[in-house]
Amino acid sequence: MSTTMFDTAITQARDLLRWRSPLRTELWAARLTGELEASEQEDVPGRVAAFLRRLAKDGSPEARLTLAALAIVNGPAEPEDREERPYTMAGEGVAVSLPGWVARMGRVTCDGGWYGKGDPYGEQVLAALSFRYDNGKEPHVLVVGIDQPSGGLAVDAVVEEAKFLDELELRPTPPESVAARILDAFELTDRVLGAQVADTLPGVRPFAIARARSLLTRTHDASPGHADGGVPGRARDTASEITLHGLPDVPGAREAFGKLVEFVGDRPLWWSPARVSQFLTRWLPREAILSEEAITAMPEVVRAWSRQQGGQPEVLRRVDEEAPRLAALMADESLASLQKRLAQAGDARSGRD
Repeated sequence: MSTTMFDTAITQARDLLRWRSPLRTELWAARLTGELEASEQEDVPGRVAAFLRRLAKDGSPEARLTLAALAIVNGPAEPEDREERPYTMAGEGVAVSLPGWVARMGRVTCDGGWYGKGDPYGEQVLAALSFRYDNGKEPHVLVVGIDQPSGGLAVDAVVEEAKFLDELELRPTPPESVAARILDAFELTDRVLGAQVADTLPGVRPFAIARARSLLTRTHDASPGHADGGVPGRARDTASEITLHGLPDVPGAREAFGKLVEFVGDRPLWWSPARVSQFLTRWLPREAILSEEAITAMPEVVRAWSRQQGGQPEVLRRVDEEAPRLAALMADESLASLQKRLAQAGDARSGRD
């Protein structure tokens, strides 16, 4: 157990007891969690458990504050996973022996949720949640950056003052949906070995997950129909939710748009020049079976979609460059996937029957 790390934590906790700030203390505990877990992975397994045992043995107000804060940002624990949440187990019941402001940690009200592009092409989207403590103080915004080309990994996160939202062009979104997206993104990041994320992410991750999880847990507790003990279903953009305003009034446009929706899937905000090329020159010839009318309508549908996604000049130029090749590519049977060939063979047999 690192004496330096323990002594530093005690010193910082002593300052936090004077500041009496639930937000500062939670953010500090999140950073401490990241440091502890990084040191455990790089050095000796069991470091976290040893640190918690030393805090419990010390018993000072600073040690008890550390235990309570770690429990808040790494909990709550359910009976079936208590063994996987040592922070929560070590910090149970500690807060009652500390000043009253400590009990406000984690007790927040969500003021709103926002979601949208973090860059012109939507290669990174931002999920934001605004909170304040139950006494109305310390309003703050959690913003999580979610990388789209990598499949939806959480790659960065910050906690800022509420006015930070004024600098972002995000659309209001139900907070439960935003929280679900955040949890999805962190879950995916945890599953990807060696995921490339911002250096600061590990120090915010526990706080972000705790905020999102508490929001969904609260929604679950207040909503009927979740008797299985889980949280509401994770948020996804579905075909019924993706719309194109100003669908071209040409034959085959609706069929063409259906294939575009299938391609963009649950990441519709990501629309870059590279993705245009992937859709028109690789995905459609490989996967899509389209009528002649739909193939003819596709360029106009893609242009309309590109304008709806911001009308970035480079995106529109890429559509103009790639669209003339579409008919020839769709006619090239060597580009079709096995699944497409089997589907076409099945359609041919049905036609003969």
